[in-house]
Amino acid sequence: MPEEAVGAVGDRLAPVLRQVRAGNGFEEALEQILQVVRLGLVTGGERLPAERELAERLGVSRVTLREVLKVLQDQGLVESRRGRYGGTFVLPRPTDTGEAELRRRIAEIDIEDVLRFREVLEVGAAGLCAAHGLTDEQAARLREALSGTRDAPLGDYRRLDTLFHLTLAELCGSPTLTAQYAAVRATVNDLLDCIPLLVRNLEHSQRQHAALVEAVLEGDADGAREMMREHCAGTAALLRGFLA
Repeated sequence: MPEEAVGAVGDRLAPVLRQVRAGNGFEEALEQILQVVRLGLVTGGERLPAERELAERLGVSRVTLREVLKVLQDQGLVESRRGRYGGTFVLPRPTDTGEAELRRRIAEIDIEDVLRFREVLEVGAAGLCAAHGLTDEQAARLREALSGTRDAPLGDYRRLDTLFHLTLAELCGSPTLTAQYAAVRATVNDLLDCIPLLVRNLEHSQRQHAALVEAVLEGDADGAREMMREHCAGTAALLRGFLA
């Protein structure tokens, strides 16, 4: 994988990867990289950033990081390859999990709790971004994330949609909110994997995304919160309809 492509992967992980707290380095590093995989920020066949970069981002030793990667490899989530173009690669997720497996996956999830928490975090993040304002660089990042979802093939849409929402959460300026959102979004994605991608819904979502970004960049906090609330409600309605 070319170096610029690897760098692009690293940029994608910025909303999720953060310095771990002393005392739980292994556990927290494992949690964060699992989130990266569950959120689809690194797709099947793509390489994770180099060990040195990952260790620095997480604030752990390379020994600890290798222990984390060994667990992921044992679970069949990544594989290690040697050679000039080697590294740690994310393995593709099974595409045909079957109805029974999908139902098993969500059986213990409190869907209503997840949806409410997601709405609180996203509405809050949208309002904060609009109220506090974004720098030119931050505004460009948000526009780029929106652009990524605009013409995305169906197979890539969920990953790019996730990245858009994670970017907005990160830009609100609260690392705690960003970390909580990354965790709940991984669960939301598990639920979304259980329902079909509907083109009409995606087109509607894109219009909402564009209106949301416009409100944020214009500093319209009330408008941004209301649009995000409406957007979350649309997703919630689909999930309740298919899964309740």
